Amino acid sequence: MSEQSPRQEFSGIRMGRPFGIPVYVSWTWFIVAAFITWSFGPQVLDRLPGLDTVAAYAVAFVFAVLLYVSVLLHELAHSVLAKWFGLPVRRITLYLLGGVSEIEQEPPTPGKEFLVAAAGPVLSLGLAGVGLLADIFVVNGGGIAEVLVWQLWVANLIVGVFNLLPGLPLDGGRMLRAGVWKLTSNPGSGTVAAAWGGRGLAVLLIALPITMSLMSGQEVDFGNLVWPLVLASFIWLGATQSLRMARIRARIPQVNARALARRAIPVTAETPLSEALRRAGESRAGAIVVVDHEGRPVAIVHEAAVQATPEHRRPWVDVGSMAKALEPSLVLAADLEGEPLIDAMREAPAGEYLLVERGGEIYGVLATADVNRVFSGV
Repeated sequence: MSEQSPRQEFSGIRMGRPFGIPVYVSWTWFIVAAFITWSFGPQVLDRLPGLDTVAAYAVAFVFAVLLYVSVLLHELAHSVLAKWFGLPVRRITLYLLGGVSEIEQEPPTPGKEFLVAAAGPVLSLGLAGVGLLADIFVVNGGGIAEVLVWQLWVANLIVGVFNLLPGLPLDGGRMLRAGVWKLTSNPGSGTVAAAWGGRGLAVLLIALPITMSLMSGQEVDFGNLVWPLVLASFIWLGATQSLRMARIRARIPQVNARALARRAIPVTAETPLSEALRRAGESRAGAIVVVDHEGRPVAIVHEAAVQATPEHRRPWVDVGSMAKALEPSLVLAADLEGEPLIDAMREAPAGEYLLVERGGEIYGVLATADVNRVFSGV
């Protein structure tokens, strides 16, 4: 599965950089590796009665490792093709429920979206096909090799087919999104359709085994519902996150620097805070910019620092002590809007930005809090 995700801190074991893509293993992988070893060990003993218990569980652990190598190859298929299309890939992470490729930009066309999403399942199904042929023609004499190859090709077949199911966050959901995007020319509509498909799949994963048990006249074995519940929760949460991101993206065009800007007054650094606030009130300005004695902007007074200063101290505090120096990244063009404006703010996180005209004249101040309010309630 591939995904676009915000930057976040991550702790895990770094395994290498195939194709220049960092690969990490989460500590949660050890949980599922232990579970696979514990559950598959008895099957190895049944199929290979000549092995002792320790050897059987060692074979089961080797299967767990090889399965996650297959998952890594699945994710590399997504990531390598994404890089081929010029999309930055932050990393691949192997974790409890498989793997995730963190692709930091949306594919620019539905066709590329479809191909990147399809690459993983196609590779998994290809591995299943190769494994089946090897099982039939190469390792059909029995033994450890045949047990591992048989289990691996079946596992890759399941992974490939499961990921083709049409609902986010699965690869099939991204393929469905690409199809709806192509038909409607609206990626947001594709995301909504595929996310609701994911929610439907989550419900089916729970409802189907319960319905089958009831129709066959058997009691529902809740022990057999553990993994369906885990997978359904994962899919439901992923689909819900996709819906939220779709709503956020729908509001991005509303983010306009000029429309959200606060009028700013220029003052010198030694101006008392109380006097600067008085001038701002008279001018109905919502921000204060510190300028040098030639009128050039050098800093923005930090709104949070002003609010934290008691009113009785404001006559004795100069604005220079409340201001943040203007680095080049904090000066934005006043005509920025939409995705370019969000990208510029993301590259240099701050509370306020100075907006300037193309000629360098001060237009106003853009507060991050005002931009966030556009997305409030999403």
